[in-house]
This record gives sequence, C-alpha cells and structure tokens, in this order.
Amino acid sequence: MAKRPSISFSKSLEPAEGDTLVIFTDESLALTESAAALGIGDLVARAAATAQFKGKGFAHLDLLAPSGVAASRILVFGLGKAEALKEVDWSRLGGAVMGALRKGERAILLAGRPDAVAITPAEAAEIALGALLRSYTFDRYKSRKADEDDKEQKSAPSLTIVHAEAGKAKKLWSGRAAVGEGALIARDLVNEPANVLGTLEFAEKAAALAELGVTIDILTEKQMKKLGMRALLGVAQGSVRPPRLVVMHWNGSKTQEKPIAFVGKGVVFDTGGISIKPAGGMEDMKGDMGGAAAVVGLMHALASRKAKTNAIGVIGLVENMPDGNAQRPGDIVEAASGVTIEIINTDAEGRLVLADALWYVQKTYDPSLIIDLATLTGAIIVALGHDHAGLFASDDALASQLLSAGLVTGEKVWRMPLGAAYDKQIESKFCDIKNTGGRDAGSVTAAQFLQRFVKDGTPWAHLDIAGTAMGSPQTETNRSWASGWGVRLLERFVADNHED
Repeated sequence: MAKRPSISFSKSLEPAEGDTLVIFTDESLALTESAAALGIGDLVARAAATAQFKGKGFAHLDLLAPSGVAASRILVFGLGKAEALKEVDWSRLGGAVMGALRKGERAILLAGRPDAVAITPAEAAEIALGALLRSYTFDRYKSRKADEDDKEQKSAPSLTIVHAEAGKAKKLWSGRAAVGEGALIARDLVNEPANVLGTLEFAEKAAALAELGVTIDILTEKQMKKLGMRALLGVAQGSVRPPRLVVMHWNGSKTQEKPIAFVGKGVVFDTGGISIKPAGGMEDMKGDMGGAAAVVGLMHALASRKAKTNAIGVIGLVENMPDGNAQRPGDIVEAASGVTIEIINTDAEGRLVLADALWYVQKTYDPSLIIDLATLTGAIIVALGHDHAGLFASDDALASQLLSAGLVTGEKVWRMPLGAAYDKQIESKFCDIKNTGGRDAGSVTAAQFLQRFVKDGTPWAHLDIAGTAMGSPQTETNRSWASGWGVRLLERFVADNHED
C-alpha cells in the first residue's frame, strides 16, 4: 500500500520554488483575492482562453513553469456555480485536486472562493478528506520498486491547505481523517487476495482495533456450535479455514443507552459451494466480505475519533468452498434462533451467515437498532446498477436517516420494498423457509429472509452493497477496485443521530 500523503493546514503560506499552487475559480473565471494578489490574473486568463477552460465543476487548467511566480506549476480548479456546491462536492473537489498531483509534489491550496463567500473550516476539512481518499492505491504486490535516486519523486504528494481559520479546520480534520482511514482500511481488506486474507487473518485485522480501545470478542467454531449457529457453520463446513464470529464493542457514550449494532457479511471467498459459480469473474469473489470490511472500517472511525456513542460491530467470517464435506442443496439446517432452513442453492450463503449473526447480537446485546451490510445479491445490481446500494428497512425513521446520510456523503441508498407477499417465495415444503426464492425479486426475498431473524419491534435496516462495495465506477475520491463503501455513510448516520 502506498504511503499516505501529508495533509496540513496553514493560515498563510506563499509557494516556494518548485511548489505547485492550487487555486479555485468559477464560471466567471474570476480569481480569489489571495490568488489575484500573486499577480497571475493575466496569465490565468490567457491560458484559460487558449485551453477553452470554462471553470466548470471539478475541471482544471494546468499551467506549467509559469512566469513571474516561484511556483513551478499552477492548477486552476473550477467550482462551476460555487453557490450550488453541496457538502459532498467539497470532498469530490479535494479528490480531484489530489488526482492532479504527481508523486512527490508539494502543493499549496488557497482555500477561497472567487465570489468572496468564505469556504468554511468544515468545507476545508472535507477537501482534505477527499484528497486522502483519492490518494489511495493498492500496490502491495507490485514487484517493481523505485530506484534509490528516485525516492522523492515516488513518495506521496503533500498538500497544505491555506485557510483563514486554519486552527478550526485542522481540528475538524482530525475527525474527518479518522473516517478517511476507516474507509481506506475497508478498501485494503476487500482488495487483499483470498490466499492472504482468510478467516483467521481477517479476525486478526479486526482484533487490532483493541489498540484504539475497542473491546474484542472472537467466537470459535466450538463456541458457535454450542450456540447452535448451524446456518453459519453450514456455509463454512466445506472449507479448511475455520469460521469465526468477531464482536467489536465501542463504548463511548456517557449514558447507559442501548448500543446500536452493525452486522457485516464476511465471506472471505465465495465459490458458490456445490452450486458453483461460473469461472468467469469468480476472482472478484475475494470481495464478498465487503460488508464485514465496512463494519471494521466504521468501528475504526468511531473509536479513532472517540465517538460519543455505544456501538457493536459483528462480522461473520467464513469461506464457501465445494469440498466433499460441503453443504448440499436439499440439506436442512436449524439456525440459532430455531428457524429451520432448506438449502436450495449453496450460493445463497451470505444470508445464512447473517441469520446467526443477527440472532447473536440481539440475544447478547439487545441493541436499540440493527443495520447489516452485505454483498448479498446480483439482483440488486440488476435493479440499481452501481450508483446506489439497496436499502431495506422495517422502520421509516431509520430509513429516512440513512437516505439523508447517503445524500450528504455521496454513498447513496435507494429504498426497496418489503412485504408479506414476498414471503411466499421463500416458503419451504419441508421446513420453515428456504434460502432462496428464485430469480424474481431476488434482492427483496433475500431481505425478507433476513427479516425473519430480527425481533419484532427492533428497528432494522439491510444494505445490499453488491453493486457499490467493489468494481463500482471510479470517482473523484476513488480509483480503487474496492471502494470502502459504507464507512462514510454509517459514520455520518451515527454522528447525526446517535451521539451524546
């Protein structure tokens, strides 16, 4: 993994020789007062006319070796209609800036708007967050190394954001940096190959959160057998890698409020089991633990910024393999809750893992609400593509809070239906329910299945992130195959609704 960039704040700092100067403009192509004071107005105007640069949002103009200034490069970024910018746009802008920087480059960003409306300290911190997210690369397994003489050029860029309230921006940035690191941790987990990151290795990564004050409890296969978790264990029985259930507890509230709970699907590799997947694209199934990765990243973010909330993170870690001991279609298993399940398709395994994890977190911690995340169905990609995750919720207020957090962070969700009519599709001839209801409304019936394992009266939401956790379109803040989706959404959900 590449080294993180240096991101700092300063009240005033003029570019030195070799630095890159970053300034903002809008569709009027006016400059900020601080940029104009450097005497670069004519230079920028002539370059903009030549390049037909219009100041559109996130577009930029690149001036190399400009005369009359110490900077070796000037980057002029468009804000479009600055008054229309939303919170998420500032992080997008920061990502665009970082994306334009070269390795080893020292950049100074003058955080001002040409319309004389101040960029707030919070907006400056969002710029920094976007820059951090965009800086991420996963190159751990690249064998080519930088030459000794080229170390400076190959190092991460540095970015200093010049802002009139640099102290306030820096303080806010400490919290945003925690969120950014959580998202990057989630990306790392999803990007790792399955031969490196198995169930035990994943559990160790989660256990490292103890250094931040998170209480860790790891249930072994033997303990889960005693608890009757035959749904989760059935998925794991075809693999030589033992299953684990990892519980992460952050107790940051001064009150004795019930915790909020987050549950993640952690299938470290999914072949489909006996109902084996086609070979084409199966390599992507190393990312079938994107839900668990997001929960670990979220718990890191909450603990790192000392969130004033009580939160439980639970991840079920298994590998789904077609061994001679693997679960078969037609098998019937009893979940820890007592619900019996007919296995129709062993590739509908994530819901079995979540069934026992949902039961456990309720039985043990009696949370005030539960949100689960899972790369659960291809059907949600058919329905929503890669721009939104599917949201299924038993509680309108909870759904509304998640929808709002999605719009603010850019990790958007779209509410999908739940209803008794869909239950008919998962009725079994031989036991209580079956683990798939067929192709029609596949993401809905999967959510209906999960709802069977949530107590009546407990607010619950299910996020199907199959289309957003991996292989989603590249953005200003992400060029990685793994997106770390869910960390920013859920951290904002907590911050807005569940802190002292």
